[in-house]
Amino acid sequence: MTGGAILNPVEHTFTASEIVRIGDCLYAWTGMVFRENKRYFIERRISERMKRSGKPGVDAYLDHAATHSEEREALISAFTINESYFYREDHQFGALSAHILPAIVASKQPGDKLRILSLPCSTGDEPYSIAIWLLENWAMVDAYNVEIVGSDIDYAALAAARLGWFGAKALARLSPDLIAAYFGEEQRHRRQIIDPLRESVQYIHANIIDRTTLAPLGTFDVIFCRNLLIYFDDKARHSAVENVFDCLNPGGFICLGHSESLARISNRFAMVRYDNAIVYRRP
Repeated sequence: MTGGAILNPVEHTFTASEIVRIGDCLYAWTGMVFRENKRYFIERRISERMKRSGKPGVDAYLDHAATHSEEREALISAFTINESYFYREDHQFGALSAHILPAIVASKQPGDKLRILSLPCSTGDEPYSIAIWLLENWAMVDAYNVEIVGSDIDYAALAAARLGWFGAKALARLSPDLIAAYFGEEQRHRRQIIDPLRESVQYIHANIIDRTTLAPLGTFDVIFCRNLLIYFDDKARHSAVENVFDCLNPGGFICLGHSESLARISNRFAMVRYDNAIVYRRP
């Protein structure tokens, strides 16, 4: 970088009260906490959306976003972090096939429905990983009607998930044999997941802190909700966990990220320890 050039310049510096209002709106819409300590991150993304929408003032822009769903969705997409990759924290997938699913199907009959939710699913790396893992590692996968659903607050991420194109970084943890079996030929440094697998995962928009968006999803036997609660404050975490509890069938399991715990959020779940993972179960 030469001549004093600045990458992604901010249009103008916001006042402290404007940062507070932006953070309040984002919190109400997503449950994520954005405050003064993330000023530069906020300014960059809001400035871009203000410029694109033709609303130069913060108040005018936020009023516009509040009343126009397309702009609100674009703003949320600008602030969500969609960093994921295949077989992330795959020790939990090992627990899924070795312990969790056998515990669940003990009360089911062959042919019964078995539902798994990935929330947030980002661009599809996790739900497709679950599908591949089960095909490769759970011998009973064909004995049950397995439904995998991916949900996210970010419409753009869901659109990308449905298309199923992934680059080398996303596929880095997969073996060459798995890539050959489940992805098409490389095109412009990306590969598309094969149609049968892509069509086997359903993608639906949902907001974990908005119960009304979760209700249409129905209930699940297993929910993967990994690396999301770390972006919430205590109030939003409690709301999210209560909503997840209602989405679980009795005896269902929730899998969190390795740095997350329900210990100080809710006493409605039972902790279950396996050799390779800690998960939580609805009694």
